[in-house]
Amino acid sequence: MIAVNSQLRARLVSLVKEIYPDEDAAHLARRIIEAFWPDGRGPRQRVRPPGNTLWSQKDSVVITYGNTVIDGQHKPLDLLHDFLRRYLADAITGVHILPFFPFTSDDGFAVTDYEQVNSALGDWADVNRIGEHFRLMSDLVLNHMSAQSKWFNEYLQGHEPYDRYFFEASPEDDLRSVVRPRAHDLLREVETPNGKRHVWCTFSYDQIDLNYANPDVLVDMIRIMRLHVANGVRIVRLDAVAFVWKEIGTSCIHLPQTHAIVRLMRLLCDYAEERIVLLTETNVPNAENLSYFGNRNEAHAIYNFSLPPLMLHALLNGTSRYLNTWQMAMPPAQLGCAYLNFSASHDGIGMRPAEGLLSEDEIDSVIATVQRFGGLVSMRAMPDGTRRAYELNIAYYEAMKGTVDGPDEWQFERFIASQTIMMGLEGIPAFYVHSLLGTGNDHEGVEKTGHNRAINRKRWDYEELRGLLDDPDTTHARVLAELKRRIILRAGQSAFHPNATQFTLQFGDKLFGFWRQSLDRDQSIFAIHNVTNEEISIPAVSINLITGMAWKDLLSGEAIDPARGDIIFAPYQCRWISNRG
Repeated sequence: MIAVNSQLRARLVSLVKEIYPDEDAAHLARRIIEAFWPDGRGPRQRVRPPGNTLWSQKDSVVITYGNTVIDGQHKPLDLLHDFLRRYLADAITGVHILPFFPFTSDDGFAVTDYEQVNSALGDWADVNRIGEHFRLMSDLVLNHMSAQSKWFNEYLQGHEPYDRYFFEASPEDDLRSVVRPRAHDLLREVETPNGKRHVWCTFSYDQIDLNYANPDVLVDMIRIMRLHVANGVRIVRLDAVAFVWKEIGTSCIHLPQTHAIVRLMRLLCDYAEERIVLLTETNVPNAENLSYFGNRNEAHAIYNFSLPPLMLHALLNGTSRYLNTWQMAMPPAQLGCAYLNFSASHDGIGMRPAEGLLSEDEIDSVIATVQRFGGLVSMRAMPDGTRRAYELNIAYYEAMKGTVDGPDEWQFERFIASQTIMMGLEGIPAFYVHSLLGTGNDHEGVEKTGHNRAINRKRWDYEELRGLLDDPDTTHARVLAELKRRIILRAGQSAFHPNATQFTLQFGDKLFGFWRQSLDRDQSIFAIHNVTNEEISIPAVSINLITGMAWKDLLSGEAIDPARGDIIFAPYQCRWISNRG
């Protein structure tokens, strides 16, 4: 019998009752505890208190597939380990390895077996080795499973317990309110021993949604989450978590049971001996995304999903107007919570998080510009039958090729500015590996796979990539060197702690600025960024720098006199003006 703190047991029973009011809550809570602590060691006797100790300014994350680098001879996870140690160990502390399980589609997000590592990548020992040197993040793909998985095959044959593991609906049901991230029909007809059934497919017909109304599914997912942790994972990313609970006649997104499931997982993490961070992936409008902090009792961290499209708009249009408006209204993360800031990911630049923040005309302008730079657009179905842009598919470096007026000579500077804005904001910075490498659009990958997202999922030949990175004159080497310089510099500044104070500054539409102050109030940094291809100057006195202190731009090394003179910003120049560091 596992020794369990009475407070943990009581809170767990309460959450189980909220999710499954018709179940024996005490029995189900006991099953959940045994699934998360199967070795009998049991939970901490006290909950880990909320605070700012799970992360610091030294933390940053790289997002990568397990086979981003290949050579046809070695295991991709071995090559990834070598790449990370060789090129990023002095700058990056965490690595998000995108789904590394056996799969059938969606580059890993249609999982066939949650418990095995894809043999084409390596094995658990290879994952463990990476986790020994970096804070490891993995995907808990909890909304759906591959149509070719053992679980779904068992369902198709009517075998218990899997005959109740997947969500069914009827074409006659009222599904008009369901929020859709894709344009295909929602239901897929399948044959079972019990006749025709229609299974729910939020993302594709190869990705069948699990049925969380069956508590056995939740228990199994808790057991799988523990498997990740046992193999060195310390950041658990809840993929597409917003969709996990369905009720016919509702939107089937963000339902109360969904939030209760996140709270339950957070509770388990906070009682674990390991320091686990729970991260929710909810590519939705800003207010909906923020709801996953709960009352400091849901996600430890959430993606800052509105940042990529708003920053893209600012740099394409040379105005910080919308970026400023959004940032002024953003609440600081609550104690024990943090934002995960990013500009690009393995998917695309989500446009739903821009809804309500950019006008339709502004969104259309961004889409048209991205398409001129070789980008693609993925659509989703609306309740009225129309289609709307869901995400832009483009390498972020290529998205910085120019402005709404067309390509220009400022691509490198504009791109570096985008990453500098991202890494200075309140939160933990996350860099997609192809952003660190300055990778371009992979149109060949799109043609080969038929999927828009392949444009930003290039597989590098490792020998070729090393040759490019070891030549300081290549774009790839220049991008990596400058980003690493800034990441390392950032790690030494206490004012860039993920929870350090932040206030938005007002310098007009051509500059985007914010003030960060360390938790102990010792260091201040005024992070100011020129979002235009023009030279901009502001009076030094306009920044309200305290006199009597030695202020310096950390990025350029230039001394700043707070009492006189103008501060000049070259096109897309960024400055971190600080009294320390």
